[in-house]
Amino acid sequence: MRVFEELCPAPPDWEVPWPRIRDAFSWVRDMAGVAQDAVFHGEGDVEVHTRMACEALACLPEWRARPADERVRLFAAVLLHDVAKPHCTRVEDDGRITARGHSRRGDLMVRRILWEMGAPVAWREHVAALIRHHQVPFWALERPDLQQIAFRVSLLARNDDLVLLASADVLGRICPDTAELLDNVGLYGEYCAEQGCLDGPRAFPSDHARFWYFRRPGRDPGYAAYDDTRLTATILSGLPGAGKDTWIAANRPDVPVVSLDRLRARMGVSPAGDQRAVAAAAHELAREHLRAGRSFVWNATNVSRQQRELCTGLVAGYRGRVEVVALEAPPQVLRGRNRGRAAPVPDAVIDRLVRRWEHPDPTEGHRVDWLSTA
Repeated sequence: MRVFEELCPAPPDWEVPWPRIRDAFSWVRDMAGVAQDAVFHGEGDVEVHTRMACEALACLPEWRARPADERVRLFAAVLLHDVAKPHCTRVEDDGRITARGHSRRGDLMVRRILWEMGAPVAWREHVAALIRHHQVPFWALERPDLQQIAFRVSLLARNDDLVLLASADVLGRICPDTAELLDNVGLYGEYCAEQGCLDGPRAFPSDHARFWYFRRPGRDPGYAAYDDTRLTATILSGLPGAGKDTWIAANRPDVPVVSLDRLRARMGVSPAGDQRAVAAAAHELAREHLRAGRSFVWNATNVSRQQRELCTGLVAGYRGRVEVVALEAPPQVLRGRNRGRAAPVPDAVIDRLVRRWEHPDPTEGHRVDWLSTA
């Protein structure tokens, strides 16, 4: 990403060019004046904290020792890690200032920001995953699902990157618990090293073993699960105009398709209307294929993990192999294609979907492909 390369601290002085950063990004300027809890952030508002975190990152020897492209990616993650705080901060009844949910919302916002900037998919998703999980190392040892989280981060990004992000986050604040938080971050790094997922993806015996590990809490990650799948369901995910129909015609021409667009047209339901009847009809059609042991394609936007889980959970219950294909195109291409459709999806609907867009990750299927259709 060229703009981040130009702004990233570099030798010999490793300076953070904050005035240029403020000029370049409106979302940085939006952080100014957004208050934080004084106990954990005595340094001031969100912009001050973000600047201090970037400066702390630039001083870390482990970050300076990384290749230039990795430094840039981590710098982008630190710069964006609290991007959602202006939208999540509130004053509680007892006077405390909180920003609940800013990690998850930050993941969604960063995906949109970097998509609109033209960031490569894998680069963007690496940064988004770090931001989604950037608070995990602070309280990791208290979480019963720590192993699954650490493995998921390793499949999407890198846990040693998460350790550096969390370290910069802690060092970029004035807080009486700094030493304790840094100790927790260090312990998280040691835990990931012991689990074989610190600087690379966690290895599983097979894609079937990986799929079921993330579906069943407490499952042994080393268990080589017997593959008893009877069929393959190809679940598409993509915004309107991403090219799902074109992909099906080129890659699954002879496979039955459960198409929400076709069902909507048949049932006379607008894309902006209540979709519950359409979704129910799609699930019933999918069950027919599953009961028959017949492979099929599920063609829907499926932009949220919750939506996809309704599909993958159903398929898994019938011993189906889940293949997720995530399709996307640049914003201008996508909206141009949509305008050229016989029945365009309203822009307001696309905007709402973009705000909810969670990209599929390797924990959601036996196989997950990220494809650009530009």
